[in-house]
Amino acid sequence: MSDLAVTWWGHSSLTVEMAGVRVAVDPLLTDRLAHLRRRGVTPAAAAYDADVVVVSHQHHDHLHVPSLRRFGPDVTLVGPRGAERLLARAGVADVRTVAPGDELEVRGLVVQVQAASHPGNRHPWARGDGVALGFRIEAAGRSCWYPGDTGPRDDMAEVAAVDLALVPVGGWGPTLPDTHLSPESGAEAVRRVGATYAVPVHWGTFWPMGLERVAPGNHQQLFVSPGARFAAALGRPGDPEPVVAAHGERVLLP
Repeated sequence: MSDLAVTWWGHSSLTVEMAGVRVAVDPLLTDRLAHLRRRGVTPAAAAYDADVVVVSHQHHDHLHVPSLRRFGPDVTLVGPRGAERLLARAGVADVRTVAPGDELEVRGLVVQVQAASHPGNRHPWARGDGVALGFRIEAAGRSCWYPGDTGPRDDMAEVAAVDLALVPVGGWGPTLPDTHLSPESGAEAVRRVGATYAVPVHWGTFWPMGLERVAPGNHQQLFVSPGARFAAALGRPGDPEPVVAAHGERVLLP
């Protein structure tokens, strides 16, 4: 079995290391995105060191072209079908666009592409079709699962168990639509899949300026508490071990 490590850079941006391959997930590595401000540590240079980049859907907080450009032209970029024009702006030669049900081999990884219950277009008024994705990635006997932004799905029970689950459990606005997982529904989702370790993501990073003063309860519910609530929800016998990482912390998983 090869080593498996994960670094959470904030929001849904991660680096997963498996079988000597560095996989960047949904890199949003800026300190500012429109009205949102990063609350926490600016990602280090290591965040831009990757062999493969996977993008789950076209929303600006997941497909961030300026962040993608900083990886350089030699990475392999995997993203949703329908996002070809946006992904081309990253300046990467090897771009693979995929849809749910696809499976591809890239740089020693086997990437299984799954459906997500979430809007896939760039914005509500965007032309063309967009699809939101999740990924199960395996190499050298180690595996991880990242469902992307999604609501609960029955077919999560069909995903083969993994070593590491990366579970979005929060948000950055005044509400959390049912096309996202909460800490509690995220815990149930990872139970359906089965995992040894589970890292909560998509929380505690970006928040609109001033909104915590206007709606402090929502700030607590969606920004501050999701990581701890997700860990607390995984308290049943046989549940995955929750790993609530700090921004920029690299966790080696035995």
